[in-house]
Order: sequence, then C-alpha cells, then structure tokens
Amino acid sequence: MEDMPLPALFEQASKIHPTATESGADQDLVKKGCEALGKCEDMISKLGLFSSNETKDDISTTNLKYILVPFYLAELTEKIVQDDRIQILKTSRAKLKEFMSFCEAMELVPQEELEVAVQGASNSFADRRALKLARFKRQRAAEAKLTEIKERKERREHSTKAAAIPTPVEHGEEDVLDDNGEEEREAWLTTISSAICKAFDLLEMLKKEEEMLFAIREKHLKEGEKEFSQAILDDRTKKAEAWHRNAATRARFTKPAPPITCATFAQDVIEGRANVSQAQPQTPANDLVPQSLIGGSFTSERERMAAQVFQPFHRMPTMSIEGAGLKEMEMMNKWQERNAKMFEEANSAWYKDRPKLGPSEDDDAAQEEARAWDDWKDDNPRGAGNKKLTPCG
Repeated sequence: MEDMPLPALFEQASKIHPTATESGADQDLVKKGCEALGKCEDMISKLGLFSSNETKDDISTTNLKYILVPFYLAELTEKIVQDDRIQILKTSRAKLKEFMSFCEAMELVPQEELEVAVQGASNSFADRRALKLARFKRQRAAEAKLTEIKERKERREHSTKAAAIPTPVEHGEEDVLDDNGEEEREAWLTTISSAICKAFDLLEMLKKEEEMLFAIREKHLKEGEKEFSQAILDDRTKKAEAWHRNAATRARFTKPAPPITCATFAQDVIEGRANVSQAQPQTPANDLVPQSLIGGSFTSERERMAAQVFQPFHRMPTMSIEGAGLKEMEMMNKWQERNAKMFEEANSAWYKDRPKLGPSEDDDAAQEEARAWDDWKDDNPRGAGNKKLTPCG
C-alpha cells in the first residue's frame, strides 16, 4: 500500500468494503480495509483535493468518489471486534460526523435533514417515524437510480461490442464522451446521497448502543464490579452445569414410562399382524414403587427418614400389569400353536387314508343290545301302560 497511487488504493478499499461490512466478516479483512482507507485519507489531505470554500459543482467528477472515504472508514471501524467497544463506537461516530459535516458544506445534505438538525430531534414517535420513512424513500430512490445507470452503461457497452468499430467515429465522439462523464458524475452523486441516508441511521444506532454501554458500565461501577473477570464467568458456568446434572438425575425418577397398550397388541397377535417377540420389554416391578423404598439413592435426609417410617404394609408387586399382559399373550400364542398342530395332524393324509378296522367283539355286543331294545319297544308301545291306569281301561 505504501507505493500505490490514490485511485488504485481507493479501488482496493472499495472492493474490500462490501465484504467487510457484512455480519461475521473476517477481522483481518476489516483491518486491512481500515488501513487502506486511512492511507486514502492521508493522501487526500496531502494532495489538498478539497477546499472549504468549494461546493459540489466545483469538485471534478474524478474526485467526487473520495468524499465517501470517511463514510466507508466509519462503517468498517464499527465492525472491529475488541474489548473496549465504547472506544470503537466513538471513533466510528467521529468519522460519520466528519463525513456529514463535509457533505453539508458541499450542499449535499437534504434540506429536511438540515432543518431537523437545527431544530433538534423531536421526541414524538410520529415525527421520528415520518423522518425515517422519508429517509428510507430517498435511499430506495437512490438505489433504483444507480441500478438504472448501471443498466444503461451495460447496454451501451453491449451495443459498442456488437458494432465492432475498430476506431472511434469522428462525428459525435465528443458528445459520447460528454454523456459518459455526466453519467459517471450522476452515479457518484447518487451514491453519496444513499451514503448520507445510511450515515444518519448508523449514527443514531451507534449513539443508542453507546448510551447502553455507558449505563451498564455505571451500574457495574456502583456495584463495585469494574469488569467481569474470567473467574466469575467460570464460576457461573460451573453452577449452571451442576444444576443441569442434578436436574438430569432427578428426571430419571420423575419421568413417566411410556404406556403399553396390551389390548391393542394382543388383538394384533390374534389377527396375525404381530408376534409376541415384537412386544416391548416389560416394565420392571421396581419401577412401580418409589426409589426410596427399594434401597435407591436419597436426594435428602428427609427422604431417608420418610423411607424408614412409611414402610409398605402389603406385599410388593412382583409383576407389572404390562408384564402380566405379555405373559397371557405368550400363553395364548402357545395355545394357538398347539391347536394349529392338532388341526394339521387331523387334516394330514395318514389320518384320512388309514385302513378301516374289521368288526370286533364290541361291535357284536352292541348289535345284540340294540336288537333286544328294539324287541322290548315292540312289546311295550309308547303309552300302553297309561291305559291300564284309567278308570275305563
């Protein structure tokens, strides 16, 4: 940077400025941009480019862009990260005021902003809102105008390339150069107008931040705490971690177990959509009673004494409801498997196709008993005994 001329130095700073002003920008890049802009300020002062008795019409188009150097430097300075934030804010505000004072001397600041500066900022919310809205509209109009100028320039360059003229045309060449110069001057004046709007907003924001930091510093001084030491921060971190560990330990005994819908799962097993092996593991019986009653760790002396006094007067459960349901489902599954095996054996080929046995002695005895019963029924017809009991019989 020592040997670079002013135009090249400003061009380098202008390329760094958009990237360095973003949130989370690299600090090395920010410091490099501040260094380049600082050297630009020194060179502008040594060369005497601007005079106090000049206006914007007296400044050449080539030197208009150097008016933005204090504004760029203020924006980059505000992005520097260091312990003494108040000093950074003061330096940035000083550069913004320098930029605005120079623009006011060059008759570049809008009349509305000058009137507010003379009369003082109004405390009315409506007035402040109207001022911000007008400033926002001016900034949007300036950005739209810059976009239009850029598009015109690109179209003209495309037309020149399409024409492929090796040498400039003599007729009308001076008019084209004059138009380019006016367009460049208009672009830089529009950029300065947009920067003035941003400078007013940034100045208000930095002022509020500085007031907040001063209030915090005064509060710490009153409380006897000039600064937050690393030891205090470490102590707070340890307390927070200990609190979270204790909360996690207590959560193991207070968090309810997820419910198991045994009826729904049993229906799925019956209809063949699930197997017993897919069931969730049963809840241990120890989870159904207080931790203090099964010899667990006590969180306080009060809990230890309560565990000794309030002993259960009944037998503690050995199985949970979920476990009993799973046991019943397991028995049901075995019963279904046994029935399926019996049906399979009953429908097997060897059971259906087995040879029929011949007549045996039992069959002969049954036939004789049946014949004797038929003979008795022939000798004793139905209702014959009742007729003998009637008077007319």
